[in-house]
Amino acid sequence: MPKRISDEEARELGVETMHHLMDNGERRFRLRSSDGTSYIRTEAANEGGWQNSHFHKKLTELYVVQSGWLVYAELSNEDKLSMRSLKQGDFILVNPFIHHNLYMSPYTVTHVIKYGSNVTHTDWFPSYKLDKLTKHIPESELLKI
Repeated sequence: MPKRISDEEARELGVETMHHLMDNGERRFRLRSSDGTSYIRTEAANEGGWQNSHFHKKLTELYVVQSGWLVYAELSNEDKLSMRSLKQGDFILVNPFIHHNLYMSPYTVTHVIKYGSNVTHTDWFPSYKLDKLTKHIPESELLKI
């Protein structure tokens, strides 16, 4: 039978849990490693909402929709906005330097795996330009995508 690794032992090995209730009501449950990689289970609130637009310089993100639906927004290098609807079972891979954001409908659950190499510091950078293009779009418009 496998031996349980305690939280203290995991921390000594560079792995810890960190959970947050976000301003938009989302619950995020994280498993983080000292190498900058992580897994996050995100549970949307009972009202839909936009996350904060951002990009990473070294990390790649794999988003998987477990239940519900979301809209993925991306800003191209030419500042062109594109949006795509994802439903249960869909996934999307986001490479470094891609400015992106998510609108999560009520009660949506996602899994995010962040991975890369040589990530020794926080690799999350805001994208105010994309926030200005997305955060005002209501769910009623997103349902048309």
